[in-house]
Amino acid sequence: MSQSTVPAPAVAAASTRQGLGRYFLDNLRTNGILLAFGVVVVVFAAINSSFLSPANLTNLVLQYSYVLILAIGMLMVIVLAQIDLSVGSVIALTGAVAAVLVARQGFPWWVAVLGALLVGLLVGAWQGFWVAVVGIPGFIVSLGGMLIFRGLAQLTLNYISLGPFGGTYYKIANGFLNGLLGGHGRDVFTLVVFGLAAVGFAFAQWRSRQGQLKYGQEVAPLPVFIGQIVLVAVLAMAFAWQISTYRGLPVILILLAVLIMVYGLVMSKTAFGRHIYAIGGNVAAARLSGVKVKWVTFWCFVNMGFLSAVAGVVYSSRMNAAQPAAGNGFELDAIAACFIGGASTTGGIGRIGGAMVGGLIMAVMSNGMQLMGVSQGIQPVVKGGILLLAVAFDLFNKRRAAGGQ
Repeated sequence: MSQSTVPAPAVAAASTRQGLGRYFLDNLRTNGILLAFGVVVVVFAAINSSFLSPANLTNLVLQYSYVLILAIGMLMVIVLAQIDLSVGSVIALTGAVAAVLVARQGFPWWVAVLGALLVGLLVGAWQGFWVAVVGIPGFIVSLGGMLIFRGLAQLTLNYISLGPFGGTYYKIANGFLNGLLGGHGRDVFTLVVFGLAAVGFAFAQWRSRQGQLKYGQEVAPLPVFIGQIVLVAVLAMAFAWQISTYRGLPVILILLAVLIMVYGLVMSKTAFGRHIYAIGGNVAAARLSGVKVKWVTFWCFVNMGFLSAVAGVVYSSRMNAAQPAAGNGFELDAIAACFIGGASTTGGIGRIGGAMVGGLIMAVMSNGMQLMGVSQGIQPVVKGGILLLAVAFDLFNKRRAAGGQ
């Protein structure tokens, strides 16, 4: 009796298809946000030809960098299963301190930066004390902080805007590195920096994959892995190609890249990062495992205060003035970036990279709607709808993972 057999190539192809399908299904959260980002960019590029112009891409970096900086710290707080509503007010306060030191007192720019950072650290320690030691939920503490620090910012500025900064302080968020390696109408230095970054990203991803394989962890199918690296490299170089024809490499982009790399390593490679995920996942189990819950919580809020100060320096530099109303609504943008980027509403889940993609979606939506001339009343409606969809998508994933309907 003859026995039918399936050719080995067909079996391998079927296995590959199953592996790819299973990977995309299991990583629906990550793949969905990347797909959404791509769709948003394509839609706005099709609607307005100037959306992908060098000037507008550079403007995107300059205009929304402070929201991405806030999202880094907010992601850590949300993973901890807490929230911080005061970051917008802290931006106003730290910017006000910097303005008083530079524009009113005449101190050098670096003194203003250090002063703003010190105030941010003190704010973070103040809120961390009430959350970690006293045990008041972060929502309540930061809600009070939103009012306190906004009032302090207004008092510091005497209820008026203070500026300009000028000089080096102004260049923090408005400076460019251009012409260091020459180029005829296209900055070679920008292209070299992005090329090295793409190579470094590929190498880091490969090492991470090898480490996961060594310990028997599940990894993406090789075709998907290679495709992701190639796609990131192509998009990065296309972005670099565009901005290299305008004013070169924005200084703030270098600062943002450094923060992303440092905090990405902290969250994925250090004990502190693992403890944040453990507390957010199950605080009782984390405490029984020896995690110092109070100290981790305290330092998370200190870090949030620090990054809020960094964002305050960047924002005041970008505006070339400190304003009593600076930072209004920024906390909502940062929180939305984290949830859109895949962070869980109950804590324990979220990645820095996801928060950055979520922040970019918010930035692209805002910029695209401005180019289209959408009214200021419609824009928050759209943003709110996107946030609701992101949270609903998070709940869908949880129910699917639990086998629910």
